[in-house]
Formats: sequence, C-alpha cells, structure tokens
Amino acid sequence: MRAAVFHAPGDLRLEDVEDPEPGPGEIVVDVRAATTCGTDLKSYRRGHPKIFPTLPARFGHEFAGVVSAVGDGVERFRPGMRVVAANTAPCYACWACTIGRLSLCENLVFLNGAFAERVAVPAAITARNTFELPDHLDFAAAAPVEPLACVVHGVAESGIGLGDTVVVHGAGPIGLMFVRLAVLRGAAVVAVDVSPWRLEQARAAGASETVDVSADDGPEARAARVRRVTPGGRGADVGVEAAGLPEVWEQAVRALRPGGTAVLFGGPAAGSTVTIDAVAMHYAEYTLKGVFHHTPEHVATAVGLLAGGQVDGDFLVTETRPLDRLVESLEDMAAGRGSKYALVP
Repeated sequence: MRAAVFHAPGDLRLEDVEDPEPGPGEIVVDVRAATTCGTDLKSYRRGHPKIFPTLPARFGHEFAGVVSAVGDGVERFRPGMRVVAANTAPCYACWACTIGRLSLCENLVFLNGAFAERVAVPAAITARNTFELPDHLDFAAAAPVEPLACVVHGVAESGIGLGDTVVVHGAGPIGLMFVRLAVLRGAAVVAVDVSPWRLEQARAAGASETVDVSADDGPEARAARVRRVTPGGRGADVGVEAAGLPEVWEQAVRALRPGGTAVLFGGPAAGSTVTIDAVAMHYAEYTLKGVFHHTPEHVATAVGLLAGGQVDGDFLVTETRPLDRLVESLEDMAAGRGSKYALVP
C-alpha cells in the first residue's frame, strides 16, 4: 500500500510499504480521510523527539475510516464499522494516571501512520480511545477529533462561563475550535490574529469581535489594542493562547483583566521562554494555566460534539486532496493559505 514515511526534517516521502496486519487487540482501518495539523507541520520541519523517537517512521495521526480487519481479542469492533481513533491512549497505571492526570501519562501509546491507505490502531488505543461514527458524519469532518479533544480539555480547564469575554489569540484551526466552544459556553468571543482571512474564519465560527494586530509592534502594543474592545477596556475574563509563540503567550497574559485566566495552549519551540510582569501577576491575581493533550473523556466529548452538529468538522477543512499532495498541503498551511487539508488515499 501507499503511505507517507518521514525520513528527516523536510524529507517526507510517499512510498510503497507492507500492508498492516492486526496484532492481538488491534484493528486495521481503511483510511477514508486524514487531516493535517500544526503538529504535523512542526514535525515535518524540525522533527519531534517524543512522537518520532526513531526514523524513518510512518506519518500522520488524524483520521477516520472503516474497519477492515480485527485482531484476536477484539470484541467492540468488526469489519465494516465506521470509526475514528485518537492518536494516543494512557496507561492508567503510572503516577499521573493514578492521580487522575491522564493527559500527563508517562507511558502514552502513540499512533502514527494515518497518511496511508490503511493504518493499524495499537491495542491500547483500540480499547480505550477508538469510537464508532454515526452514518451521517462525514469522514473528513470526523478526522480532526484529536485536536478538538485537546480544545475540549482546554475549555474544561478555563472556567469559561455565561457572559464572559473570551479573547482567543490565534485564529488557526485550534483557535477556531476555541472560538466555537467558547460561544457554546455562552461567552462573547474576541479573535485576534495578523491574517484577515483567518479573522474572517473566526467570525464565521462565532466570534463577535476580531482584532487585526499586524500593524502593532510587540506584545504590549498588541495587548493594548485587544483591551480596547473588551468591556470597560479592562481586558479578557479568559485569554486563550492558540498560536504556540512565546510573544503571543505574553500578549495573552497582558490582555487579561484583573483576576483573569490565561489558558496557555499553543506549544512553542523547545527552549522557549516568556517574561511575566511579576508585579502585575501579584496585584492583578492572574491565573496562568498550561494545558496539554487530551484524555479519553475529552475524546468522547469531541466525538459527541461532531456527531451532534455543535461543531462542524467540515468547516475546519479548507480543501480535500489526494494523498500525493501531502507535502504541498503542509507547505500551504505554513504559508497561511489554508487551515486544514483532508488527504484522501
């Protein structure tokens, strides 16, 4: 079969590989749609020691499809079922899992290889983080369930309530998901970005205000512009950083109202640091909240949101393309020409 194989940063090839066979507890899925994400782009450009500890490796982790084979011991799934799987599963045995912090599991099992005709789902993910899809839900709309689950986690940690003013810094795919879920929680949402096209997407997702900060220099100037559109000019009740850039982390914190919460969601490059005004942190009683990854509960919630229509997965997909346009699609993401691309083998 054809599959994308990652050899080194910048070296991603479509190759002929052996068809996967399900081991005990595993399923094999015919991939009907696999979607690109920011982690794919970062990995393609600079590698990822946790996801790709050894190379070459199969590539991609957001997908939906149809079960084609099941391994020994699998009872919940059978060939022909429409499914979506998350990219990891926790072990439920390490110290983090035993205290209920499943997203921090020390022994996460990873799935890679979604950019392919078929993919084998590891036994732990098959058992704990794979879900049947209803017939009405399109495969491309279901494929981004993993990043949506991460955003569900972020919203759960944010404390967003009815009537809050939420500022989402970054209007890429993750930012759009935060906009949508904050609106569902009854918040008024301000979306911030440097791209007019992405800000238009944020309005379509439900943002009541958008702020283009492309003409402002530095986090404080950008934060000042953001504060001007919040009630009383005080700042955000909740600010969400969804760009993965240290300067945007600082921007999000500086745009908070006194007593506000910053959800620092985007993953910056290794070695990144940020500067926090200690006086403001003390006297304004900010809460800074780091959020990483998801849990099976968040994935189940994300599947329900997509299946119920509260979140339109198709809205996140800029274009559907054949698998041999994967590298082109990653480059288009990097250039800001689209949010997500669905690759169909």
